[in-house]
Amino acid sequence: QVQFVESGGGLVQPGGSLRLSCVASGSFFRIDTMNWYRQAPGKQRELVATITSGRNTNYADFVKGRFTISRDNAKNTVYLQMNSLKPEDTAVYYCNAYVLITSATLKGYWGQGTQVTVSS
Repeated sequence: QVQFVESGGGLVQPGGSLRLSCVASGSFFRIDTMNWYRQAPGKQRELVATITSGRNTNYADFVKGRFTISRDNAKNTVYLQMNSLKPEDTAVYYCNAYVLITSATLKGYWGQGTQVTVSS
C-alpha cells in the first residue's frame, strides 16, 4: 500500500513563507512525476506545480516567481517552498504523484491535504 502524507501547512501573514512536504511510504519501484495541487473553498482543484523524475519543473502562472517545487528521491519526498504568500493562496494543498508500482505498472496517488491560510 502506497501512501502520501503532507505536512507544513498553517497560518501565515501576507508576505510570509511556508514550506510544504509530502513523503511517500510503502513498496514501489520508483516515483515518476510529482505535483502540488490546491483547492480553495467553493473552487475547483487546480494544478500549482509539477516536477518530473528528471527534475524538470513547471508552474501555474499565479505562483511563478514565488513558489518552488523540489524533490529528494532518496527520501521519497516532494517539497513546495512558498514565498510572498497572498490571501488568495489560501487553500488546501494536495500532493499528487505517479508511482511505478512495478517497472510496468503506473498508478496515481493523492495525499490527504494540508491547510494553508494566509491572513493578517
